[in-house]
Amino acid sequence: MFRVVVGHSDDPDSQNAIAEVLQACNRSLGESIPQAGILFTAIDFDHALILQRIQDAFPGIELIGGTTNGEISSILEFQQDSITLMLFATDEVEIRAGIGRGASKNPNLAAQEAIAQAKAKSTSQPQLCLTFPDSLTSNGVLILEGLKQSLGEDIPIIGGMAADDYTFEKTYQFFQGEVLSDSVPVLLFSGNILFSHGVASGWTPISKRSRVTKVNGNVVYEIDGQRALDFYQHYLGAERFASNYAIHALAVFEDQDHFYLRAPHSYDQQSGSITFFSDIPEQAVVQITDATRDNILSASEASLKIALANYPGVEPTAALLISCAARRRILGTFAREEYQLVKTHLSETLPCCGFYAYGEIAPLVAGGQTQFHNKTFVTLLMGTQRLVYG
Repeated sequence: MFRVVVGHSDDPDSQNAIAEVLQACNRSLGESIPQAGILFTAIDFDHALILQRIQDAFPGIELIGGTTNGEISSILEFQQDSITLMLFATDEVEIRAGIGRGASKNPNLAAQEAIAQAKAKSTSQPQLCLTFPDSLTSNGVLILEGLKQSLGEDIPIIGGMAADDYTFEKTYQFFQGEVLSDSVPVLLFSGNILFSHGVASGWTPISKRSRVTKVNGNVVYEIDGQRALDFYQHYLGAERFASNYAIHALAVFEDQDHFYLRAPHSYDQQSGSITFFSDIPEQAVVQITDATRDNILSASEASLKIALANYPGVEPTAALLISCAARRRILGTFAREEYQLVKTHLSETLPCCGFYAYGEIAPLVAGGQTQFHNKTFVTLLMGTQRLVYG
């Protein structure tokens, strides 16, 4: 048995909202008792109260989650200022939570501590890891490296960085009954779990392929031996760059065909450097990209189609959706169409849950290395019923 249920409320009152969420979950659960859960909430709720109510309803539940820049579910679709909870009731899959603290001091160590704690409670090897770390106090790339070192390179990691509705002041992460910041919560799945994922952005390369020749973390100084600013302005022009550089993410190639995105954050006229939201490797092959609203929207559908095409079971039991806060900001009132496009390919009864993040985590392709992304839509499908051949 692998039952997944979702509750979602847009009531602004924390007490009323979590009561509505738990009522919906209990109605769907019936007699089943959830082993684990994922909670996504807007920044302004009473998170301690919400977590206490969940713990009261389901003592000992393996729960993680975080604050968002928007919430998604199969119940209320896209919302802002809401609460959504996904619960897993199963006797086929083992799901264990862990937490790493003090990510700002040592992101690698915090990630390793989270995995070690979850593994210590597990009786078999993990097959999938979910994570929703703090985005403002630490480096998502370094957190991911720590997770990969602890899990091994072949265990897929799916997740997104906790957000705070574009105030960039403080995000919160959830672990069991605790409300935390500067932390790395993880959820490890082992046992008879089937899953697939898809990644798409809608951004298309427009420049020639070039190489990063001078970089310090997320600050790129030179591309192909010239100042990064000059490289960008060569393709976009000084006026176009100055007015709209943030839309032109840098594609960073993992191999000949697949890339992840790095979003520009700011630039320095004197040094000619461009600062991105996440680190870029030295000698990385890159291209400047562009996107239209239609392409950004269609990427959510493309992400789902990739996941469906690769799903190894009969049909999925649940879907987790993670989109980028930058996508929501660019799309504006059209952001709700991301889920509208996704749901046309899914059963009306399939439980879906998700959020808008400050950075996304997923392998570019099935079996590939997990990467840290900007401006990307990630779909994860889960279930347990295998295809039978012959």
